[in-house]
Amino acid sequence: MNDSEKLSTVRGFLLDMDGTFYLGDRLLEGALRFIDLLREQKKGFLFLTNNSSKHRRQYAEKISRLGLPLPEEFVLTSGEATALYLREKHPGADLFVVGTPSLEDEFRQQGFRLVQREPQFLVLGFDTTLTYQKLWMLCDFVRAGVPYIATHPDFNCPTEKGFMPDVGAMIAFVNAATGRQPDLVVGKPNRLIVDTAAIKMGLQVTQLAMIGDRLYTDIALGQSSGIATVLVLCGETKIEDLKGSPFQPDYTFQNLAGVADWLERNC
Repeated sequence: MNDSEKLSTVRGFLLDMDGTFYLGDRLLEGALRFIDLLREQKKGFLFLTNNSSKHRRQYAEKISRLGLPLPEEFVLTSGEATALYLREKHPGADLFVVGTPSLEDEFRQQGFRLVQREPQFLVLGFDTTLTYQKLWMLCDFVRAGVPYIATHPDFNCPTEKGFMPDVGAMIAFVNAATGRQPDLVVGKPNRLIVDTAAIKMGLQVTQLAMIGDRLYTDIALGQSSGIATVLVLCGETKIEDLKGSPFQPDYTFQNLAGVADWLERNC
């Protein structure tokens, strides 16, 4: 298949949120029009975010407030994907979770026990309630060799005022203190989160495309999973960042309005 035809065969779109669909409390240009077009063309969509600081319900509520009524089943977070992975592989395990109360609830709802002593697994999420004590305990457990999972690798989370440090920065802190990287990173660009998304959507992985604003997560996902990738330039990545990057998108648009224009012309 010609690279220029990849997008025309896609049946389901994985949509990043922060920096792609909205920024802060503002929808980005073309967001609602893009969803309307997908529905018109009978294509599926799933909001896929590496941000594990909130429950999928909270993201669905936010998107609904911004103008798109959305059931929570249309959202998959890296936190939920991590919990589903551990539930499949190690149901009911004792976990030490570095994360927000919402992420902790995600794991409790999946049947895990959250502990402060002798955990069987460590989970590092995007913790906007992070304390030095949490990091200290995590580092002690990492040094002791407890299996260590991170929800995602993003270094920064975009906001309307700039960027706030994300899990990737916390991973770097732990690595500097312990010499260990996570044993597994679940979120983009890991193939695991795409497999979870495909199951939720009832599609094959090859029928999906990823739309996002980060080269090293959203676009790198194409290399790990073999799906089509679309870069939008309304978030973290600027056009000059493409030069020399090992992660090259199949398509690049300014925003979702540009993606909608392409689909209208070619599908």
